[in-house]
Amino acid sequence: MGILSAFGSNRSLVYELTRREILGRYRGASFGMLWSLISPFLMLLVYTLAFGFIMKGRWPGSTGSTTDFALILFAGLTIHGFFAECFTRAPQLIISNTSYVKRVVFPLDILVWSMTFSALFHLAMNMVVLLLLYLCVKGGIHPTAVLLPLVVLPLVILTIGIGWITAALGVYLRDIGQIAGVIAAAMLFLSSAIIPVESVPDSYRIVFELNPLTFIINQVREVVVWGRLPDWAGLGIYTLIACVVAVIGHRMFNKLRVGFSDVL
Repeated sequence: MGILSAFGSNRSLVYELTRREILGRYRGASFGMLWSLISPFLMLLVYTLAFGFIMKGRWPGSTGSTTDFALILFAGLTIHGFFAECFTRAPQLIISNTSYVKRVVFPLDILVWSMTFSALFHLAMNMVVLLLLYLCVKGGIHPTAVLLPLVVLPLVILTIGIGWITAALGVYLRDIGQIAGVIAAAMLFLSSAIIPVESVPDSYRIVFELNPLTFIINQVREVVVWGRLPDWAGLGIYTLIACVVAVIGHRMFNKLRVGFSDVL
């Protein structure tokens, strides 16, 4: 509740920082904000060409068509892309905003909020493209797709908590920024984003199942692709763990922030 109250008191500042970050990414581009829709569409075409036509990939339980495989793959890759963007940016978040550190009254913890909301905006655009293409290919969207925000919410909470931890540690341990990209890549190949868990040998399956992205990716596919209800019990447990990580991360950030100005 303390985290939510802190966010509520600074929500206008979070909104402005998020808005500036989103607009800054497309500043000077001819198509402007339209790139938030064009980019995921181009990504889907690349995935379809590489994994569908060239590698002849097929997903268990699907119709076996290249289009279905591309949509299933895209759903997983967008979830990983959201987490990877936040995880790789967090170690440099405080370091790249030293001017805010010098201001005693500035709430540094909201930088993680704005970073996450910016990545969440692009995730939403990716999901819009996914649903529109699914509508065009299948002629309709499953009613369970309305549950998509509830499925993604636990991952957002977890990402914010991890963001606070890595942002604070990144000030003192600069090596974190160097290995974050490697860890993000490992989480991609050790999740169900591009590899069905069912096809993984039993001895290695536990690694995929412990990956925090695997469960959310599977649930997104359940509500969007397969048209089934999510695992409510699993989402509840996931949300509880995510909240614990968020609380620990926020407390760690506030404890370590007192030395930011000395280190920077």
